[in-house]
Amino acid sequence: MRLATFNLLHGRSLTDGLVDPDRLTAAVTALDADVLALQEVDRDQSRSGKLDLTALAARALHADHHRFAAAVVGTPGEQFRPLTHDDDGHGEPLYGIGLISRHPVRSWQVTRLRAAPVRSPIYAPGPGGGLILLRDEPRVVLAAVLDTPHGPLTVAATHLSFVPGWNAWQLRRVVRALRTLPAPRILLGDLNLPAGPAAALTRWRPLARRPTYPAGQPRVQLDHILADRHALDRLPPVTAVHTPLATISDHRPLVVDLG
Repeated sequence: MRLATFNLLHGRSLTDGLVDPDRLTAAVTALDADVLALQEVDRDQSRSGKLDLTALAARALHADHHRFAAAVVGTPGEQFRPLTHDDDGHGEPLYGIGLISRHPVRSWQVTRLRAAPVRSPIYAPGPGGGLILLRDEPRVVLAAVLDTPHGPLTVAATHLSFVPGWNAWQLRRVVRALRTLPAPRILLGDLNLPAGPAAALTRWRPLARRPTYPAGQPRVQLDHILADRHALDRLPPVTAVHTPLATISDHRPLVVDLG
């Protein structure tokens, strides 16, 4: 089984600033993941050609089971608002996360996390980027209980706040929410935390320790695949870890092979 997490930067290339669906398809196809968590995902956004990026990635993997979970209605960094309910924003641009599986899904669960109450400086990559003061947006956790050859497995995708301290609070909330779902449990995503704090806060086992950001010369691991130690013995061992350079995004995908 191959697990992967990838912050897409809504499919944008850092070289030309464009979102090309063929380029995104090729990047996802190369991962060949059985379970793929996506962050910074657009749906119906002008900047990404009004595409449903989760559905596009699922087609690239020939995966029948996928779901997009919006975190906000609108465009972060420009104008956006929190969702008022799960079906809010129909016909409007949406931004959030995605989860894709080649294995059948028994059930889905969405958990919503509040935005940090303060603005925080963040580095925006690419042409015209730099240090900017950003308003945080609400976050979301998308979990699925899968039927796999190794038995039931809970997998979850998330993208936590870039605000220091607030992302730690969110991560504890994520762990509590996932503990209500069947073990074994795996969390995939951009946690905006280095490897040490991510492991310490969850007390879950990192399945990979590799720097993933920035993409050109990774220095820090912001993207993680963590496994709850409860029932961990039901999972096959890690046999390989990859952080391939993609033609899109300012992050490298993190890929873990089990068994």
